Amino acid sequence: MAEPAVRPSYAETTERAPGAVRWRTVDIVVTAVLGVAFGVVFWAWNLFSEVAGTPLDFFPPIKGLLNGVFLMPGVVAGLLVRKPGAATFASTIAAAVSLLLGSPYGGIIIVYGLVQGLGGELGFLLTRYRRFGWGTAILAAVTAGLSTSILDLSLYYPVSADYPFWVFTLPYVLATVLSSVLLAGVVGLLLVRALARTGALSSFAAGRTRV
Repeated sequence: MAEPAVRPSYAETTERAPGAVRWRTVDIVVTAVLGVAFGVVFWAWNLFSEVAGTPLDFFPPIKGLLNGVFLMPGVVAGLLVRKPGAATFASTIAAAVSLLLGSPYGGIIIVYGLVQGLGGELGFLLTRYRRFGWGTAILAAVTAGLSTSILDLSLYYPVSADYPFWVFTLPYVLATVLSSVLLAGVVGLLLVRALARTGALSSFAAGRTRV
Protein backbone atom coordinates (compact mmCIF):
# COMPACT_ATOMS: atom_id res chain seq x y z
CA MET A 1 0.00 0.00 0.00
CA ALA A 2 1.34 3.45 -0.89
CA GLU A 3 2.11 5.84 1.94
CA PRO A 4 -0.19 8.87 2.38
CA ALA A 5 0.96 11.88 0.39
CA VAL A 6 0.99 14.05 3.50
CA ARG A 7 1.98 12.77 6.90
CA PRO A 8 0.16 14.21 9.96
CA SER A 9 1.56 17.37 11.46
CA TYR A 10 2.37 17.96 15.13
CA ALA A 11 -0.89 19.79 15.66
CA GLU A 12 -2.89 17.05 13.93
CA THR A 13 -1.51 14.18 16.01
CA THR A 14 -4.37 13.65 18.43
CA GLU A 15 -4.66 9.90 19.01
CA ARG A 16 -2.40 7.84 21.24
CA ALA A 17 -1.42 4.39 20.10
CA PRO A 18 -2.21 1.46 22.45
CA GLY A 19 0.45 1.30 25.17
CA ALA A 20 1.81 4.72 24.29
CA VAL A 21 1.58 5.85 27.90
CA ARG A 22 3.94 3.11 29.07
CA TRP A 23 7.53 4.22 29.46
CA ARG A 24 10.17 2.47 27.38
CA THR A 25 13.84 2.30 28.24
CA VAL A 26 14.61 4.82 25.50
CA ASP A 27 12.07 7.24 27.01
CA ILE A 28 13.78 7.07 30.40
CA VAL A 29 17.27 7.41 28.96
CA VAL A 30 16.46 10.34 26.67
CA THR A 31 14.52 12.20 29.36
CA ALA A 32 17.41 11.74 31.78
CA VAL A 33 19.91 12.92 29.17
CA LEU A 34 17.79 16.00 28.53
CA GLY A 35 17.73 16.69 32.25
CA VAL A 36 21.50 16.36 32.57
CA ALA A 37 22.10 18.57 29.52
CA PHE A 38 19.83 21.29 30.83
CA GLY A 39 21.41 20.97 34.28
CA VAL A 40 24.69 22.04 32.68
CA VAL A 41 22.84 24.84 30.90
CA PHE A 42 21.42 25.95 34.26
CA TRP A 43 24.92 26.12 35.73
CA ALA A 44 26.11 28.33 32.87
CA TRP A 45 22.93 30.43 32.96
CA ASN A 46 23.40 31.10 36.68
CA LEU A 47 26.80 32.59 35.91
CA PHE A 48 25.34 34.67 33.09
CA SER A 49 22.41 35.84 35.23
CA GLU A 50 24.74 37.24 37.87
CA VAL A 51 26.11 39.59 35.23
CA ALA A 52 22.95 40.17 33.20
CA GLY A 53 20.81 40.82 36.26
CA THR A 54 22.77 43.85 37.42
CA PRO A 55 21.64 46.21 34.62
CA LEU A 56 18.05 45.27 35.49
CA ASP A 57 18.29 46.51 39.06
CA PHE A 58 16.51 49.72 38.06
CA PHE A 59 13.27 47.68 37.94
CA PRO A 60 13.70 44.34 39.80
CA PRO A 61 10.49 42.64 38.53
CA ILE A 62 11.91 42.62 35.00
CA LYS A 63 14.47 40.08 36.18
CA GLY A 64 11.70 37.57 35.61
CA LEU A 65 12.79 37.69 31.97
CA LEU A 66 15.78 35.58 33.00
CA ASN A 67 13.62 32.73 34.30
CA GLY A 68 12.59 31.14 31.01
CA VAL A 69 15.71 29.01 30.64
CA PHE A 70 14.87 27.16 33.87
CA LEU A 71 11.52 26.14 32.40
CA MET A 72 12.89 24.66 29.19
CA PRO A 73 13.67 21.06 30.26
CA GLY A 74 10.11 20.30 31.32
CA VAL A 75 8.50 21.71 28.20
CA VAL A 76 11.09 20.25 25.81
CA ALA A 77 10.86 16.79 27.40
CA GLY A 78 7.08 16.89 27.26
CA LEU A 79 7.10 17.83 23.58
CA LEU A 80 9.70 15.22 22.71
CA VAL A 81 8.84 12.18 24.85
CA ARG A 82 5.08 12.83 24.97
CA LYS A 83 4.53 10.75 28.12
CA PRO A 84 2.94 11.77 31.43
CA GLY A 85 5.73 12.56 33.87
CA ALA A 86 8.37 13.44 31.27
CA ALA A 87 8.26 17.16 32.05
CA THR A 88 8.56 16.57 35.80
CA PHE A 89 11.31 13.98 35.43
CA ALA A 90 13.50 16.11 33.15
CA SER A 91 13.02 19.29 35.15
CA THR A 92 13.86 17.60 38.46
CA ILE A 93 16.96 15.92 36.99
CA ALA A 94 18.12 19.26 35.58
CA ALA A 95 17.74 20.89 38.99
CA ALA A 96 19.65 18.06 40.68
CA VAL A 97 22.52 18.30 38.20
CA SER A 98 22.58 22.07 38.65
CA LEU A 99 22.89 21.56 42.40
CA LEU A 100 25.73 19.07 41.98
CA LEU A 101 27.55 21.57 39.75
CA GLY A 102 27.31 24.24 42.42
CA SER A 103 24.00 26.08 42.08
CA PRO A 104 24.08 29.25 44.20
CA TYR A 105 20.50 28.58 45.30
CA GLY A 106 21.21 25.48 47.38
CA GLY A 107 18.87 22.54 47.99
CA ILE A 108 15.71 24.56 47.34
CA ILE A 109 16.53 24.24 43.64
CA ILE A 110 15.27 20.63 43.76
CA VAL A 111 11.88 21.90 44.91
CA TYR A 112 11.94 24.40 42.05
CA GLY A 113 12.75 21.68 39.55
CA LEU A 114 9.84 19.59 40.76
CA VAL A 115 7.37 22.48 40.81
CA GLN A 116 8.47 23.80 37.40
CA GLY A 117 8.15 20.34 35.92
CA LEU A 118 4.69 19.87 37.38
CA GLY A 119 3.75 23.29 36.02
CA GLY A 120 4.75 22.27 32.51
CA GLU A 121 3.04 18.91 33.03
CA LEU A 122 -0.23 20.73 33.66
CA GLY A 123 -0.14 22.24 30.18
CA PHE A 124 0.20 18.81 28.57
CA LEU A 125 -2.43 17.37 30.89
CA LEU A 126 -4.94 19.99 29.79
CA THR A 127 -4.61 18.64 26.24
CA ARG A 128 -4.73 15.05 27.56
CA TYR A 129 -1.27 14.46 26.06
CA ARG A 130 -2.82 14.33 22.59
CA ARG A 131 -1.57 17.53 20.92
CA PHE A 132 2.01 18.72 20.70
CA GLY A 133 1.95 21.70 18.35
CA TRP A 134 2.30 25.41 18.95
CA GLY A 135 -0.81 25.69 21.08
CA THR A 136 0.33 23.03 23.53
CA ALA A 137 3.91 24.32 23.62
CA ILE A 138 2.69 27.80 24.53
CA LEU A 139 0.16 26.46 27.04
CA ALA A 140 2.77 24.30 28.80
CA ALA A 141 5.16 27.26 28.86
CA VAL A 142 2.50 29.49 30.42
CA THR A 143 1.59 26.99 33.14
CA ALA A 144 5.29 26.38 33.85
CA GLY A 145 5.90 30.12 34.10
CA LEU A 146 2.99 30.56 36.47
CA SER A 147 4.20 27.71 38.66
CA THR A 148 7.66 29.17 39.23
CA SER A 149 6.19 32.66 39.68
CA ILE A 150 3.87 31.41 42.42
CA LEU A 151 6.76 29.63 44.17
CA ASP A 152 9.03 32.68 43.91
CA LEU A 153 6.34 35.01 45.21
CA SER A 154 5.44 32.66 48.04
CA LEU A 155 9.00 32.11 49.25
CA TYR A 156 10.78 35.35 48.46
CA TYR A 157 8.43 38.13 47.36
CA PRO A 158 5.16 37.96 49.32
CA VAL A 159 2.81 40.87 48.68
CA SER A 160 3.69 43.62 51.15
CA ALA A 161 4.59 47.27 51.28
CA ASP A 162 7.98 46.30 49.86
CA TYR A 163 6.47 44.16 47.09
CA PRO A 164 3.02 45.61 46.24
CA PHE A 165 0.93 43.61 43.79
CA TRP A 166 0.66 46.14 40.96
CA VAL A 167 4.22 47.41 41.27
CA PHE A 168 6.15 44.17 41.72
CA THR A 169 4.06 41.00 41.72
CA LEU A 170 2.12 41.45 38.48
CA PRO A 171 5.08 42.70 36.40
CA TYR A 172 7.23 39.86 37.75
CA VAL A 173 4.66 37.23 36.81
CA LEU A 174 4.19 38.73 33.34
CA ALA A 175 7.96 38.89 32.75
CA THR A 176 8.43 35.29 33.86
CA VAL A 177 5.56 33.95 31.76
CA LEU A 178 6.74 35.93 28.71
CA SER A 179 10.25 34.55 29.13
CA SER A 180 8.86 31.03 29.48
CA VAL A 181 6.72 31.38 26.36
CA LEU A 182 9.63 32.63 24.27
CA LEU A 183 12.32 30.25 25.53
CA ALA A 184 10.53 27.13 26.78
CA GLY A 185 7.60 27.31 24.36
CA VAL A 186 8.87 28.79 21.10
CA VAL A 187 12.57 27.88 21.27
CA GLY A 188 11.70 24.56 22.91
CA LEU A 189 9.40 23.44 20.10
CA LEU A 190 11.81 24.68 17.43
CA LEU A 191 14.56 22.66 19.12
CA VAL A 192 12.47 19.49 19.11
CA ARG A 193 11.56 19.99 15.45
CA ALA A 194 15.19 20.66 14.53
CA LEU A 195 16.22 17.41 16.22
CA ALA A 196 13.42 15.59 14.41
CA ARG A 197 14.73 16.76 11.05
CA THR A 198 18.11 15.19 11.80
CA GLY A 199 16.53 11.78 12.28
CA ALA A 200 17.75 11.61 15.88
CA LEU A 201 14.19 11.20 17.17
CA SER A 202 13.17 8.27 14.97
CA SER A 203 12.27 6.25 18.07
CA PHE A 204 9.73 8.87 19.12
CA ALA A 205 6.44 10.07 17.73
CA ALA A 206 8.01 13.55 17.70
CA GLY A 207 10.46 12.31 15.09
CA ARG A 208 7.91 10.50 12.93
CA THR A 209 5.49 13.36 12.38
CA ARG A 210 5.81 15.97 9.67
CA VAL A 211 7.58 19.18 10.81
